[in-house]
Amino acid sequence: MLVAFVVVGPEDLPKVAVWLGRMVRRIRSLIRELKAESGWNEIEREINDTKREIDTDMRRLQSEINITRELDETSREISSEMNKINTEIKIEEDK
Repeated sequence: MLVAFVVVGPEDLPKVAVWLGRMVRRIRSLIRELKAESGWNEIEREINDTKREIDTDMRRLQSEINITRELDETSREISSEMNKINTEIKIEEDK
């Protein structure tokens, strides 16, 4: 702002600010038109939808693939069976 004040001068600064505001609005409008004509908004929407679907599928797969619980349960079953076998062996040894 200080540079603009020094370069343009205090009298013309409001005119330059108004002109810059118009140019920014015009450029934004052109960008919106370009996006609409090129179909960019639709492409962007499709990309975002696809990303959401992939994220959802990944979360679902992670929960399905989570085998930690199954491994823990199998480990407990094996330990239980081993304890039973050890008990039976001790009973047979004591006879």
